[in-house]
Formats: sequence, structure tokens, C-alpha cells
Amino acid sequence: MLRQAAGGRLSRMEPREEILDIAAGLFVDRGFAATSTRDIAEAVGIRQASLYFHFANKEEILGELLQRSIRPTLDRIEKIESLAAEAGAGPDVLLHVLVVLDVRTLAAAPRNAGVLSRLPEVQRKDVFEPFGSARNELRDAYARLGTQITAGHAAAMTPDRDLLGTLLLQLVEVVIGMRSHGHRITPAVEAIVAASCLRVCLADQARIDEAADRASDLIGSLEA
Repeated sequence: MLRQAAGGRLSRMEPREEILDIAAGLFVDRGFAATSTRDIAEAVGIRQASLYFHFANKEEILGELLQRSIRPTLDRIEKIESLAAEAGAGPDVLLHVLVVLDVRTLAAAPRNAGVLSRLPEVQRKDVFEPFGSARNELRDAYARLGTQITAGHAAAMTPDRDLLGTLLLQLVEVVIGMRSHGHRITPAVEAIVAASCLRVCLADQARIDEAADRASDLIGSLEA
């Protein structure tokens, strides 16, 4: 349903969501340091004081945008593992499901907000530590599943646990760059990224194909 936004514009967004959407675009285009709360308020078409009703400062806005690029995936890991256990699915199926859901989270982030994780301010400021902790938690989930999949292969062929988690996480985050270059994140892209992650874990094509088939059923159950 359309509502009348500030300045007489029509918007389908609630004010808080519109602030986040506009701020994400400004942060991506101008950078965090070059964007003020006044800039955001003017772009939304509201007074700066009205913006402060929703957010204390621009760090809080960026913090929420960062969380939205990762938290939806993290919040579903326990459910994924529960459904996989019920279905008797192995770690390769779990990894495929996790990758697809993570790709979808990044693809749904407003204005490609996943790219904001690369801002230098995010690395330096303690206020963004919750995002850093969440990202480490996701990397650990990838590392755990990847290590289970590579078990049984010669040690010389497999990366160590931390490196494997980092490789898998960064493979998924390639979709951030794809969005920056105007590419649509389609189901085919999801499948390619998931298959690539399984290959890094030394899975052969037959195992990848089987994981993809079983993952499709689990994803359907999650989204039902």
C-alpha cells in the first residue's frame, strides 16, 4: 500500500526502511565518511530531527545495514541443521543450502549493502564489532561444514580449517561484486556458487549433483 512520504512523495516503505534504503545508496556511492545524517535526511525528504527519532547517528544506520547483509543467514543455521538431521542429509547438502541462502541474503540487501562491509571504517570502529563477530560466526559455520566434507582426503590436499572457512565465505561474497557490476543474481548463479564451494571442499561432480538435488528439497521446506 502506498503512503505519502515527506515532500509529498508516494512511498511503499515505512519511514525507517526508507531511511535505510536511501542511506545505503549514499554510503555506497559517496562513502561513509562523506555522508552526513543531514545528507540522508535531505535525500529522504525529512528533517534531520525526524531521522534521529529512528536512529541515533549514522553509525547506527550502517550497523543495521551490515547486520541485514548477514543476520538472516545466521538466524537460519540452526533450522537448516535441524531439517538436515531429520532428512539424514550430510554436510555437503548442508553446505549447499547454506550457500544458496547466504547468496539470497546478499542479493536482497538494499542497494547492494553487502559492499559496505569493505569500508575502512567498518574495520576500524568498535561500534561495528557486532557485525565482525557475526561474520566470524558465519565463517566458522562454513569452516565446520567444509572440514567435514574434506575429511578423508589427504592432509596435503586440504586447506586448514580457518583458511577453508575464509575461502568459502569469500566465494559466496563474490555476488557482492557481481551486483556492483550490474549482474542479476539468478538461481543459476546460486547453483554455480554452491557448486564452486563444494569443489573447494574436494567434492566430485556426482557428489555435487546429489547435494544440489537434496538441497532443493530442504530449501523448499525452509521457505514453505
